[in-house]
Amino acid sequence: MINNMTKTFFLASLVAIGCTSQSGPESSDGYSGATWVSELNYEGEYHFDNMRQLTDGGDNAEAYFSFDGEKLTFQSNAEKWGNNCDQIYAFDWALDTILEHEPTMISNGLGRTTCAYFLPGDTTILYASTFKGDSACPAVPERGEGGAYVWPIYEDFDIYVSDLKGNIIDTIISGPGYDAEATVSPDGSKIVFTSTRSGDLELYVCDIDGSNITQVTDGLGYDGGAFFSPDSKKLVFRSSRPTSEEEVEKYTSLLANGLVEPTSMELYTCDVDGENLTQITSLGQANWAPFFHPNGDKIVFSSNHHSEKGFPFNLFMIDTDGNNLKQISFDKAFDSFPMFSPDGTKLVFASNRNNGGGRATNLFLVDWKE
Repeated sequence: MINNMTKTFFLASLVAIGCTSQSGPESSDGYSGATWVSELNYEGEYHFDNMRQLTDGGDNAEAYFSFDGEKLTFQSNAEKWGNNCDQIYAFDWALDTILEHEPTMISNGLGRTTCAYFLPGDTTILYASTFKGDSACPAVPERGEGGAYVWPIYEDFDIYVSDLKGNIIDTIISGPGYDAEATVSPDGSKIVFTSTRSGDLELYVCDIDGSNITQVTDGLGYDGGAFFSPDSKKLVFRSSRPTSEEEVEKYTSLLANGLVEPTSMELYTCDVDGENLTQITSLGQANWAPFFHPNGDKIVFSSNHHSEKGFPFNLFMIDTDGNNLKQISFDKAFDSFPMFSPDGTKLVFASNRNNGGGRATNLFLVDWKE
């Protein structure tokens, strides 16, 4: 979440907090220090076929398919659409050419938004927004001690339901503190989200109408960016869990000021009720934005564990038992937020590729080849 996971995106701070979007580390273009290359495909990306660039300009990320697989929702701060603070959009990826015209804005244009997801029936979308607390775009925090990247945990984030014309229908999840990073189970019965309602950043599950909220995780640290397995029985998420006294003190101090430092994250799975918690990766650095492969036995995610200077971030795949790690993408800067279509034939992700040497993070759609 996280806040594009802001949520200025990992790209400006490590794009979001997981679902939340934020931004990412700096570069020669102002962010990562990587050498940018203008091209769509890189050698070794043999799982990708018929790559299609969907957006051009701004920070675009966290694109998620509708239940029927025909639409995408995403967040963007593209200035060409009159926007400088993350807002939610939706479009039919097969019919709409948003490179040429503006997609429909689903959010109300106020505050900052993150983590939109279609609800069953594909006529409504849920997303988090800060607009009720303050209609202005909340400030992005300065770097932390020693220039460390930090993500803001905006207390004004609540979760809303909107129709596809941008009309808010309901406030589905709210309370004191941060409520965001919501996604929906494939069977349409549950929502998982991250909240500070316990005093820490934990995962919660509720019924599709927002009722029966149940805490899932309870370990100190930031648990977020959760997604359900294809059978809706398990969750995968990324977590930064401090262990040493120094790490605990730093984490709690930052959180008390509405901040987290997303430089060390690993992937975990658990049952929807929190049982059978399992750490999947122990790779070091930032491993995040996980999503289940349609077969339920593998997880695709973004990582910089192979990078000496924090970049690039590439897509990897790993078995749910932590074996058979495999690199999927080979961009020179940033690939993240992968999501499979419900039928497993498509993969959408965000990337800095083919941006002409600028700062833009765009959306790309590929046919997935096993």
